[in-house]
Amino acid sequence: MSVSVVICAYTLDRWDQLTLAMTSVSDQGVGDETILVIDHNDELLRRAQARWPEARVLANTGKQGLSGARNTALQVADGEIVAFLDDDAVAEPGWLRTLVDGFIAPSVVAVGGSAVPLWPGDAPAVLPEELLWIVGCSYRGLPTRPGPVRNVMGCSMAFRRDPLLAVGGFNTDTGRVGKLPIGCEETEVCIKLRQLDPTHTVRYEPSARVRHHVSPDRTRMAYVAHRSWCEGISKAGIARTVGRQDALSAESAYASRVLPAALWRELRRGPQGAPAATAILLSLLLAGAGFLRGSIAPVRAGSPRRSLTGRTLA
Repeated sequence: MSVSVVICAYTLDRWDQLTLAMTSVSDQGVGDETILVIDHNDELLRRAQARWPEARVLANTGKQGLSGARNTALQVADGEIVAFLDDDAVAEPGWLRTLVDGFIAPSVVAVGGSAVPLWPGDAPAVLPEELLWIVGCSYRGLPTRPGPVRNVMGCSMAFRRDPLLAVGGFNTDTGRVGKLPIGCEETEVCIKLRQLDPTHTVRYEPSARVRHHVSPDRTRMAYVAHRSWCEGISKAGIARTVGRQDALSAESAYASRVLPAALWRELRRGPQGAPAATAILLSLLLAGAGFLRGSIAPVRAGSPRRSLTGRTLA
């Protein structure tokens, strides 16, 4: 199968990380083309076109945000398989081959990989393994072996292009815009693919691994709180588009089994476990509160008005 690899970028602040991401893709040894989409940043676009003449470096022609950028690539990609890597992630050797090999049957429409954090220093006490999703990484509670899952992780994923186009690509009303962590567009599109055809399968290949940079501001309790609140709002948004049962099928088990077990473990550690226990409880409460708030007052990630997070949306 022909393969296109897509990276989307929006800021010069991640130039060094973007360079590592692009190099890691070129080192994969497979893939027919690399597409770099720049999200409404003319200076970054010019610099990227000069740096990577061998790649297809394009401007996002759609709505500002990650979903619009991904859809821009999806429209022009030549590959039957379209793989996506974040601009702040580094693909490990064999990443792309493992993702592509995951399409073991025609029914497999998406394959996701795993991600491990690259911390700016020591691993923060406020982010136990159960909360690593907050920084876009694989967390305790995910499967440890290859097999079917509900949805893939955005920083390391691949899709069959035609089915993805058939469901309209990524929803630009739920995708991230800039640094505002309202998203879940990958979850939404995976659910839509299965709703389109119940025989469709989404597969997890944990050995398709990337290393995901974590910025210092994302290692603090304030970010845990903000990200959890936004996650609840995001889940409320996709519950409106795909139905509450499908939108929360994985979260129910996570919230009722994985997090309580983690909370009890940290409480038993005494003072050493206090930061993690506080973060777990805070995340659970704020995600639930965000879901209730988002259910009452819908939020669109691309809206120019002030969001329910208290910040102005780009």
